[in-house]
Amino acid sequence: MYKATVHFETVVEAKAFVTASNEVDFKVELVSGPYIIDAKSIMGLFSLDLSKPIELQAYCKDDGTFAAYKERIKESLLEE
Repeated sequence: MYKATVHFETVVEAKAFVTASNEVDFKVELVSGPYIIDAKSIMGLFSLDLSKPIELQAYCKDDGTFAAYKERIKESLLEE
């Protein structure tokens, strides 16, 4: 499992994130406090408090796959 932190400044950015998440063949979740939602669900994403950073958990087998996904969502990633 790979982890990162994401934050969304605009609705367009959030929609692009969900689109990118839907195009990968591994499970991607967003964790905010006690809530865990499927990152491939736009409704799930908007049920979270988007004013705070959100933890991303990607269940993929190799770092190369995650690196390619991170490149697609780089606008939403917070520097770690």
